[in-house]
Amino acid sequence: MKITAPVRDRPDCKRIPPGMKESHHLTPRGRAPRGRDPENDDVTELRTYLRQQPVFDVHEHHMPEILADDTVGLLALFRQSYAGWTEARPYPLPSEQPFADPMCQDTGAGSWDAIERFLQHSGSNAFVRNLVRALTELYELGDEGITEQNWKELDAAIRSRNRDRAWHDAVLDRAGIERVITDPFTNPLPSVREALGDRYSSVLRINALAFGWHPESCDHNGNSAHAFARQIDHKLATFDDYLAMLDRLLDGLAARHQVGLKNALAYDRTVNFDDVDEQLARQAWGQRRPTPAQCKAFGDVVVDRLCRLAGERSIPVQMHLGSALIRGSHPLHAAGLIERHPHTRFLLMHLAFPWSRDLLGLAFVYRNVWLDLTWSALLSPTWFTQSLHEAIEVLPDESRMMIGGDNWHVEETYGAISLTRHLIADVLEAKVGGGYFALHDAQRLARKILHENARNFFGG
Repeated sequence: MKITAPVRDRPDCKRIPPGMKESHHLTPRGRAPRGRDPENDDVTELRTYLRQQPVFDVHEHHMPEILADDTVGLLALFRQSYAGWTEARPYPLPSEQPFADPMCQDTGAGSWDAIERFLQHSGSNAFVRNLVRALTELYELGDEGITEQNWKELDAAIRSRNRDRAWHDAVLDRAGIERVITDPFTNPLPSVREALGDRYSSVLRINALAFGWHPESCDHNGNSAHAFARQIDHKLATFDDYLAMLDRLLDGLAARHQVGLKNALAYDRTVNFDDVDEQLARQAWGQRRPTPAQCKAFGDVVVDRLCRLAGERSIPVQMHLGSALIRGSHPLHAAGLIERHPHTRFLLMHLAFPWSRDLLGLAFVYRNVWLDLTWSALLSPTWFTQSLHEAIEVLPDESRMMIGGDNWHVEETYGAISLTRHLIADVLEAKVGGGYFALHDAQRLARKILHENARNFFGG
């Protein structure tokens, strides 16, 4: 096993991930001149073009305390990636008692038995495949991949590399990622730029604000709106004080290098925010245990107000849809919120798995909707490919799609972005080969999905 750090501008820095082959299955478009196949020429040109494009990554969970953790080894990378979800769901359902996040458990030195469970028991899972591909390429493991013979050396290399901030930057450079928007949900308010670098901006996760009726109330990550108030020195004596804090938080975004809001309430409650009853919301204020109706009204009023304020300030709102608390995360539950705020730009996330066609319906009807394709390629490359084919055909214009990684660690981000590039190339190649559009159309759309749309949407 050869362990080397990625080097900036090395000529192979954007090659296709190991184990993936370029597809050349295109519909014939006429006879080729002797000695030349125009189909393969287009394929080569398109894939080269995509590998050369920078990426504006609109969604990560890169957090200073995680990236600075020099105890992270191979087992921790598995458990703190989506591969870890194959062993345990990291959030409780409403029917369950709260439990400690398994992604945060101390893994110690790790063991081959624990790692082998991922490789053998869950080895066909797409999350696992992505991480294995990324580690194989970044740490140059060769065809053997991760084995009982080399895992300790790989573990030591991971620990060594992650002690060096330059490693994180080099991996992002190798992935071609120029800008990153991160959601640091463990500490949503402070700026991350000083700790993570000028490449980074962040979003303000609003979950805690929807649970702020009492100083002891918090969201599923343990964040408290009353702690936010203390951080900005804002006194909370009344519900009106609380509403005024929302304005202050949004007005302070730019100073904290925050470029939007993040609604991840699908992990806490339903994404239906249509009970905008301020009188009922006021009844929740100051209570340790408001009624369910009062709790929902409080959250609905707060989220509705935040969306209005965001629209007035041209601040985008990211919103998690699908999966999570799956009984309440259907994208159509959010239609009322989107419709009430036509001047607010909503970036709806993850293709709302498993309801991507319903999400496309929202984006077709509501012109204040954009789509973040983040996570969907990691979950299922097959589903992502089919959904992207349909999105290209259905969306009203080419400004509507963006990509991200949605990861804690740069190694998984590298794999996610490499995979997403490859799958976008597959889809565009098929569109060109089938005569849906020309090569220059595919190149234009690729630029927009990979970086231009995000730059126009978020600025910069």
